[in-house]
Amino acid sequence: MNFKELGINNTLIDVLNTNGIKTPTEIQEKTIPYIKEFKDLIGEAKTGTGKTLSFLLPIFENIDKNKNYIQALIISPTRELAIQITSEAEKLYEGKNINILSLYGGKDISGQLKKLKNNIHLVISTPGRLLDHIKRNTINLKSLKTIVLDEADQMLLMGFKNEIDTIMKEVPKKKQTICFSATMDSKVKKLAYRYMKDPIVVSIESEEVTLNNIKQEVIFTTDRWKRDALCTVLNEDNPFMAIIFCRTKRRVDELEEDMYKRGFNCAKLHSDIPQAKRERIMKSFRKADIQYLIATDVASRGIDVTGVDTVYNFDCPETPESYIHRIGRTGRKGEKGYTCIFIADKDRNLFKTIENSISLKIPTREVDIIKTYK
Repeated sequence: MNFKELGINNTLIDVLNTNGIKTPTEIQEKTIPYIKEFKDLIGEAKTGTGKTLSFLLPIFENIDKNKNYIQALIISPTRELAIQITSEAEKLYEGKNINILSLYGGKDISGQLKKLKNNIHLVISTPGRLLDHIKRNTINLKSLKTIVLDEADQMLLMGFKNEIDTIMKEVPKKKQTICFSATMDSKVKKLAYRYMKDPIVVSIESEEVTLNNIKQEVIFTTDRWKRDALCTVLNEDNPFMAIIFCRTKRRVDELEEDMYKRGFNCAKLHSDIPQAKRERIMKSFRKADIQYLIATDVASRGIDVTGVDTVYNFDCPETPESYIHRIGRTGRKGEKGYTCIFIADKDRNLFKTIENSISLKIPTREVDIIKTYK
């Protein structure tokens, strides 16, 4: 199947082709026709399966640019993901000149207010910033046709349920509701069904395919020697671009400082860093001016950068789902990727849970940390 058969117009197809996208993914094939028909839909698909375009393409098709009001709203749990969705939407702008506005914390609200006075068709926002505008009466969602809850599982984990309830009171009862999630447990389904009418449910079992593109290894070490082990591996691998995940902001700060002293080209990314600086860091990383990005899990959902061939799990993630989301930053779009996780004794039970979840005995990588320079 191709995008033409899915009802996508030639101008948008040309934009996709320019960006190297020739054929739709499975989630796109199975959801775009329903979304174009304004059906309510629940989509479950793992990271890296192309679900952003699954809703952006039909939304662009459905928006009438001659009607000057907000017709579609996309809500994402993090600023990084909102930025990523906006970036994808702005690429499609060439195919249909609709007015797009992104709303997220750290951005000048006066500039956002000024833009809202213009004819906005599509809004991409985090829950908190959207509520700010709702309370200020600076945004009108009364004519909204479509609302998308992206990464609904993350929104629940981050405690946005009440915010979503408040936002839903501001939109028309008669509208299209789309919910995408990497995992669709009972809590996510309960949230989704509350706002939907007879939704179509599409679930893509792509986890094994994604993992098959990624070579996985584990290094057993101790917290004391973990930095030396990591830096030895970095010197051995010298990846083109890599993301290093830590469990906390403090761990990110400490590792970034240590790696910088050792001469590595690195930068850190977490929620305590001012938004303007975070955007500059991501811009530099996308341009490959930064080789190593050290990040927390909160940032992992919004990082989609071409060229990332390696992911290092400096700290063991707390759930198998987090592990999959982390390593899903590489091995995308059929490319090969590599990931290495560093496990201290206290994390062995967590690591065993991850192995059981993905049905894989992850091979051990031996590392001689004597090679590591101080």
